[in-house]
Amino acid sequence: MDLKNANPHILRGIDTDLKRWKDEFNRKPLLLRGPRQVGKSSAVRNLASSFEYFIEVDFEAQRDLHVIFSSSLDPGDICEQLSLLYNIPIVAGKTLLFFDEIQSCLSAISSLRYFYEKMPQLHIIAAGSLLEFALQELPSFGVGRVRSLFVHPFSFNEFLISCDQSGLAEAIKSASAIKPLPELIHKKLIAQYKRFMAIGGMPEVIAKYVVSGDMLECMNIIDDLVISYQDDFAKYKRLMPAHRIKEAFEAVVRQMGGKFVYTKAALTGDPRQIKSAIDLLILAGLVIPVTHTSSNGIPLGAETDPKKRKMLIFDTGVFQRMLGLNIGELMISESFDVVNKGALAELSVGLELVKLSSSYRSNSLYYWQRESPGGNAEVDYVFQKGDKIIPIEVKSGMRGAMQSMHLFLREKNLEEGIRFSLENFGKYQNIKTIPLYAVSTLNN
Repeated sequence: MDLKNANPHILRGIDTDLKRWKDEFNRKPLLLRGPRQVGKSSAVRNLASSFEYFIEVDFEAQRDLHVIFSSSLDPGDICEQLSLLYNIPIVAGKTLLFFDEIQSCLSAISSLRYFYEKMPQLHIIAAGSLLEFALQELPSFGVGRVRSLFVHPFSFNEFLISCDQSGLAEAIKSASAIKPLPELIHKKLIAQYKRFMAIGGMPEVIAKYVVSGDMLECMNIIDDLVISYQDDFAKYKRLMPAHRIKEAFEAVVRQMGGKFVYTKAALTGDPRQIKSAIDLLILAGLVIPVTHTSSNGIPLGAETDPKKRKMLIFDTGVFQRMLGLNIGELMISESFDVVNKGALAELSVGLELVKLSSSYRSNSLYYWQRESPGGNAEVDYVFQKGDKIIPIEVKSGMRGAMQSMHLFLREKNLEEGIRFSLENFGKYQNIKTIPLYAVSTLNN
């Protein structure tokens, strides 16, 4: 959906990142990356209000403009033609130039490096959907000359702030094992987190909820989004049949919470095609892999096994609608076990971990598993904080056995683990308990 004239822009973390970029002296052209409809264009238009002039070029809707970039990649020539066509001055420091849907014009992507070299004071931002596919065809399009900013759906903290609940967001920041939240505040946050998991973090859905509070209408919008994403699969047809990608997408939903098994996913056809389809969905940002790591040291990515992966879908709202979960049951239950055996809780924590990390790099998730004749052990996520390895387990209720966590801590000689659950902040020996809604405190 084009957000240009739809819902009002809700301020979030990306707006702070864009403002910081705008004020930098030695800035580079900025490339916004992430799944379609996560708010990239809306954030740029919001930033444009702080400029005297703004030009937005939509390369998908205005394909006649491609010729400008096929004839010359010189920034001076490009700006001269765009200024004449739009009748808007392009002045360094006063004009924001926005190339949207840039994946439709490979030459425009190539031009970004020349803007950095020849017009470094001009503010220029590019964004697009399915951008990663285009970048594969231009592997060295702007190394060192273009800065990437990765955009995700709303985090829970952003959701709270959008709902005018910044006080609750501040309360989370100040809480700890030695200073847990008052029980009434804790219960209020659990209720808010359940709403957030149900509607997910897509900007259009969040905007509808903020304006109306109508959960049913939010569900209808999520259904529309799911259909639009599935319609997008036809754009991949040069690489893979659309029905095979849809099959892989639905398999990710069905297998949530466990190791992804390609043979189970291939209801028809070759499992190798499913693997290729999953790789495309990962490129598109619709699926996030969680890769097995031996966790013997940092970086965690140094000892991974790509054959052992769990797969996360990119949004909890999309997940619950595709699975057909009972939202009323989610809102009133004291445990997520009755909803989908804890997969929703594990998914929500994984997505919050992705949003927690720096926006300036593509973030990776890891887990640990040991398979042995005497019994299996698994830690849901393994997180790196500075020079420390932190094992994370996610429990969908108030309690749960922690044998795998204790085994991991002993085997890796680590001091502390974390359990996310519906419990308040606390600590049991060397395991911290943190509420599901407080993944953001890992940055404290």
